[in-house]
Amino acid sequence: MPFLNYSIVVHNFNAGPSILPKEVFEQASQAILDYNGTGLSILEIGHRTPLFQEVVDEAISTTKELMKLDSDHEVLFLHGGASTQFFQIPMNLLNEQETAAYLDGGVWGKKAIKEAKLYGKVEVVASSKDKNYTYIPKGYAIPADAAYFHYTTNNTIEGTQMHAIPETNVPLVADMSSDILSTVMDFNRFGLIYAGAQKNIGAAGVNMVVVRKDMLGRVTRPLPTMMDYREHIAAGSLLNTPPVFAIYVCMLTLRWLKQLGGVAAIEAINNRKAGLLYDTLDKLPIFRPTVAKEDRSKMNVVFVMDDEALEKEFLAECKANGMVGVKGHRSVGGFRISLYNALPLESVRVLTELMNEFALKKA
Repeated sequence: MPFLNYSIVVHNFNAGPSILPKEVFEQASQAILDYNGTGLSILEIGHRTPLFQEVVDEAISTTKELMKLDSDHEVLFLHGGASTQFFQIPMNLLNEQETAAYLDGGVWGKKAIKEAKLYGKVEVVASSKDKNYTYIPKGYAIPADAAYFHYTTNNTIEGTQMHAIPETNVPLVADMSSDILSTVMDFNRFGLIYAGAQKNIGAAGVNMVVVRKDMLGRVTRPLPTMMDYREHIAAGSLLNTPPVFAIYVCMLTLRWLKQLGGVAAIEAINNRKAGLLYDTLDKLPIFRPTVAKEDRSKMNVVFVMDDEALEKEFLAECKANGMVGVKGHRSVGGFRISLYNALPLESVRVLTELMNEFALKKA
């Protein structure tokens, strides 16, 4: 028997594709049947019609408003996930004779470094690989002549997060796939931001790119049309047939966040969720967080138990109580609890109650 009778409700802690707001599901499902009373499904409207232009326009304008972007930055919604950006960024920003600086803070940073080496020189300024990426490197120097400095703001697999923007005059390029729009920051500090939508801003299948226009047009290599950010800017994210439904879900999610009160409002909620879970972990010795305390992620909480049998038992209890997506990534093990924007605080309360019950019974 489960310790708590919550099995009738599903609490979604998946790392991605992940939970979205209930109202977004309701609106999107209605639009599949009939988009805005047109008698057409959102899945069948033309991408160059005024109907879809309104969707793209709202998605872009709401992003700019939520991020407080200046006129130097453009917002794009492109095919592919963040992994496509691993090579599209150096293709657009790095000449063969130039050097880009990269921070190796986890699996995704490592993959980005591999792709960048195809287009120019890469200097890895620091790495936390020596301790299985359980901390964020500090005290490193960013070469002043680097074309750009790339880092991952939140490491989804390992559960670490950068809590401050690096101080440098070198253009910043950031993979924000798993924490975009979750905390207030000066987004104008970045030369380029990219994020797969499927964690905090929408459905899988589309990638958001925010780029400062003066970053572009510097490389001497010819660029394929579909890989050139300038072409996408000129076409307003409609260079070819876009992932219409995925962009629509992004628009709805961004609208939801705006109506909630914007980034500052969701940050306050996210702080409560992360605080509750980490406080629970820290007081229960049966659970052991794996990340350096100052570098803990507010989006992906990673922890283990020292007894493999107890891990399996706790995982079974989570399943019995309607909690999904709690198993850690295969490269880390243990547990990973994702606290993305749309996750209700109540789900974290239910989880922490279960943790307390389990520890009381097993410790």
